[in-house]
Amino acid sequence: MSQSCVERIIGVLATDEGLRRRFRKNPRAALQEMVDRGLELNDCEMASLATLDGRELMRFARAINPRLQKIELSGGDSWNG
Repeated sequence: MSQSCVERIIGVLATDEGLRRRFRKNPRAALQEMVDRGLELNDCEMASLATLDGRELMRFARAINPRLQKIELSGGDSWNG
């Protein structure tokens, strides 16, 4: 596993409204969704990322320019991997 995959996952969580919503409901399932789409995480990284505070992710996301955000219009799966 490379640091770049962890950074990519954090970036997607910060910029993808739908994934962030799913992460707040079930962090492990949202992370597994990303793994299933080709991103690699080892058990330690999965456990560490699963403990990210969903409220802090929301706060961080609000600080990112809206033009860089992927908003969820359908209420469904919005991450393309």
